Amino acid sequence: MKISNEREGFRARLVEALQNAHCTHDSATELSRDFNARFTGRPITVHAARKWLVGESIPTQDKMRSLAQWLDVSVEWLRFGTGGGAGELSRDNGGLSRPDVKLLADLHRLDDAGQKMVREIVRMLVQSRQ
Repeated sequence: MKISNEREGFRARLVEALQNAHCTHDSATELSRDFNARFTGRPITVHAARKWLVGESIPTQDKMRSLAQWLDVSVEWLRFGTGGGAGELSRDNGGLSRPDVKLLADLHRLDDAGQKMVREIVRMLVQSRQ
Protein backbone atom coordinates (compact mmCIF):
# COMPACT_ATOMS: atom_id res chain seq x y z
CA MET A 1 0.00 0.00 0.00
CA LYS A 2 1.44 3.35 -1.05
CA ILE A 3 1.42 6.02 1.67
CA SER A 4 0.43 9.51 0.55
CA ASN A 5 2.85 12.38 1.12
CA GLU A 6 0.25 14.07 3.32
CA ARG A 7 -0.16 11.08 5.62
CA GLU A 8 3.60 10.38 5.64
CA GLY A 9 4.24 14.03 6.58
CA PHE A 10 1.77 13.79 9.44
CA ARG A 11 3.34 10.52 10.62
CA ALA A 12 6.83 12.03 10.64
CA ARG A 13 5.67 15.13 12.54
CA LEU A 14 3.74 13.01 15.06
CA VAL A 15 6.82 10.89 15.76
CA GLU A 16 8.98 14.02 16.08
CA ALA A 17 6.49 15.68 18.45
CA LEU A 18 6.27 12.52 20.58
CA GLN A 19 10.07 12.39 20.83
CA ASN A 20 10.34 16.10 21.68
CA ALA A 21 7.70 15.65 24.37
CA HIS A 22 9.84 12.81 25.79
CA CYS A 23 7.12 10.28 25.04
CA THR A 24 8.44 6.92 23.97
CA HIS A 25 5.56 5.42 22.10
CA ASP A 26 7.06 2.44 20.39
CA SER A 27 3.67 0.78 20.27
CA ALA A 28 0.22 1.74 19.20
CA THR A 29 -1.07 0.36 22.50
CA GLU A 30 0.92 2.94 24.50
CA LEU A 31 -0.10 5.77 22.17
CA SER A 32 -3.79 4.89 22.30
CA ARG A 33 -3.71 4.52 26.10
CA ASP A 34 -1.99 7.86 26.67
CA PHE A 35 -4.08 9.67 24.06
CA ASN A 36 -7.34 8.32 25.48
CA ALA A 37 -6.33 9.43 28.98
CA ARG A 38 -6.26 13.03 27.69
CA PHE A 39 -9.08 13.00 25.12
CA THR A 40 -12.61 13.71 26.29
CA GLY A 41 -14.34 12.34 23.18
CA ARG A 42 -14.82 8.81 21.98
CA PRO A 43 -11.61 6.82 22.64
CA ILE A 44 -9.42 5.66 19.79
CA THR A 45 -8.58 2.04 19.21
CA VAL A 46 -5.10 0.55 19.12
CA HIS A 47 -5.70 0.00 15.40
CA ALA A 48 -6.37 3.72 14.87
CA ALA A 49 -3.18 4.66 16.75
CA ARG A 50 -1.21 2.17 14.66
CA LYS A 51 -2.56 3.75 11.48
CA TRP A 52 -1.36 7.18 12.69
CA LEU A 53 2.11 5.81 13.51
CA VAL A 54 2.59 4.12 10.14
CA GLY A 55 1.07 6.90 8.05
CA GLU A 56 -2.07 5.10 6.92
CA SER A 57 -4.46 7.72 8.29
CA ILE A 58 -4.73 11.19 9.75
CA PRO A 59 -6.83 11.90 12.86
CA THR A 60 -10.04 13.89 12.72
CA GLN A 61 -9.83 17.56 13.65
CA ASP A 62 -10.96 17.08 17.27
CA LYS A 63 -8.34 14.39 17.80
CA MET A 64 -5.72 16.49 16.00
CA ARG A 65 -6.42 19.39 18.41
CA SER A 66 -6.06 17.07 21.39
CA LEU A 67 -2.79 15.62 20.06
CA ALA A 68 -1.39 19.09 19.40
CA GLN A 69 -2.32 20.32 22.87
CA TRP A 70 -0.84 17.21 24.52
CA LEU A 71 2.40 17.45 22.51
CA ASP A 72 2.65 21.25 22.78
CA VAL A 73 2.71 21.96 19.05
CA SER A 74 0.35 23.90 16.82
CA VAL A 75 -2.44 22.05 15.05
CA GLU A 76 -1.27 23.62 11.78
CA TRP A 77 2.23 22.25 12.19
CA LEU A 78 1.09 18.78 13.21
CA ARG A 79 -1.40 18.55 10.34
CA PHE A 80 0.34 20.48 7.56
CA GLY A 81 3.91 21.18 8.67
CA THR A 82 3.35 24.95 8.90
CA GLY A 83 3.27 27.28 11.90
CA GLY A 84 4.91 26.62 15.27
CA GLY A 85 6.25 23.13 15.36
CA ALA A 86 8.15 20.77 17.58
CA GLY A 87 11.36 22.22 18.86
CA GLU A 88 10.85 25.65 17.27
CA LEU A 89 12.01 28.69 19.14
CA SER A 90 9.30 30.54 20.99
CA ARG A 91 9.39 34.31 21.49
CA ASP A 92 7.08 33.94 24.48
CA ASN A 93 9.68 31.79 26.25
CA GLY A 94 12.72 33.98 25.83
CA GLY A 95 13.84 32.18 22.68
CA LEU A 96 13.94 28.74 24.31
CA SER A 97 12.87 25.74 22.27
CA ARG A 98 9.76 23.83 23.36
CA PRO A 99 11.82 20.87 24.65
CA ASP A 100 13.94 23.29 26.70
CA VAL A 101 10.82 24.88 28.19
CA LYS A 102 9.50 21.41 29.08
CA LEU A 103 12.85 20.51 30.64
CA LEU A 104 12.77 23.65 32.80
CA ALA A 105 9.18 22.96 33.81
CA ASP A 106 10.19 19.44 34.84
CA LEU A 107 13.15 20.83 36.79
CA HIS A 108 10.83 23.13 38.73
CA ARG A 109 8.61 20.18 39.64
CA LEU A 110 11.51 18.58 41.55
CA ASP A 111 12.09 19.28 45.23
CA ASP A 112 15.10 21.40 46.28
CA ALA A 113 17.39 18.39 46.62
CA GLY A 114 16.46 17.11 43.16
CA GLN A 115 17.00 20.54 41.59
CA LYS A 116 20.39 20.83 43.28
CA MET A 117 21.39 17.39 41.96
CA VAL A 118 20.37 18.25 38.38
CA ARG A 119 22.25 21.56 38.51
CA GLU A 120 25.38 19.77 39.76
CA ILE A 121 25.14 17.16 36.99
CA VAL A 122 24.77 19.89 34.36
CA ARG A 123 27.73 21.81 35.85
CA MET A 124 29.90 18.67 35.70
CA LEU A 125 28.84 17.90 32.10
CA VAL A 126 29.67 21.43 31.00
CA GLN A 127 33.05 21.34 32.73
CA SER A 128 33.92 17.98 31.17
CA ARG A 129 33.39 19.42 27.68
CA GLN A 130 35.66 22.44 28.19
